[in-house]
Amino acid sequence: MTINKIDIAAGCFVILVGIYLIAQAPAPLADESEIKGVKIHVNTLLKLVANENNKARTLWTKRIVVDGKKAGLKFGEDWRKKGIDEGPLPALFLRETASLLEKSPIPLSLFLGSDFPISQANKFKGNQADFFESMRQTGDSQFFFDDDVARHTAMFPDRVVVEACASCHNKHLDSPKTDWKMNEIMGATTWAYPKEYVTRDELIFVINELRGAFSTAYTHYLDKTKTFKNIPSIGEQWPKDGYHLPSGKVFMSRLEILSASDTLKLLLESDRKL
Repeated sequence: MTINKIDIAAGCFVILVGIYLIAQAPAPLADESEIKGVKIHVNTLLKLVANENNKARTLWTKRIVVDGKKAGLKFGEDWRKKGIDEGPLPALFLRETASLLEKSPIPLSLFLGSDFPISQANKFKGNQADFFESMRQTGDSQFFFDDDVARHTAMFPDRVVVEACASCHNKHLDSPKTDWKMNEIMGATTWAYPKEYVTRDELIFVINELRGAFSTAYTHYLDKTKTFKNIPSIGEQWPKDGYHLPSGKVFMSRLEILSASDTLKLLLESDRKL
């Protein structure tokens, strides 16, 4: 197997993040004053999970869905139905992840919304609709306390990153907008957390739980492919190589490499602010 030099360099970031997380793990604290000294603002946590999510969605969209379609794999809205040989579309992969987070021990919520959603369940309402309008005008991420849900909230632009996404939405019978273009803001991923500050340990736990949700969502897809009439091979190869899918371990290893650089940068920035 050929080892890519870029993968080697990127892999070093994963090791550095691991070293950081171990070396920086806080010791037991004696009193409340010490606890305040190591707390990290929730916006750092929300930026971290948003970065992890962006990498996961991009990896899923480009390397599984787009390349997979070229290799003969299919993806659609009815992927969960018995007898349908399909996998989840990018938005549905995110919904699967969000559903798993709801069942996890962390109070982190994820919502993908828009002002032009295919499903009305994904239409922004209340405070979030107002902040999304500001995002559409400025293109900037929004950070605010949402009184509607009593949570600290961050809204990040969800842009058209591949032509296939715009084409799919433009052709959908229920789409209220049929002229989406590359790099246009289609909606926003919205993250919410109840606490204004978190400890380093709590932040790390949240990241690990989120990665666990990505891993489980991907495993659900692999399990579905085992019911296909034409079952793809699962191992180290990706759809770009043919009718193949990476194993869960291979998929998550690549995701960790892709997200490690930005994750480490944000962690170090949070340390400088303490």
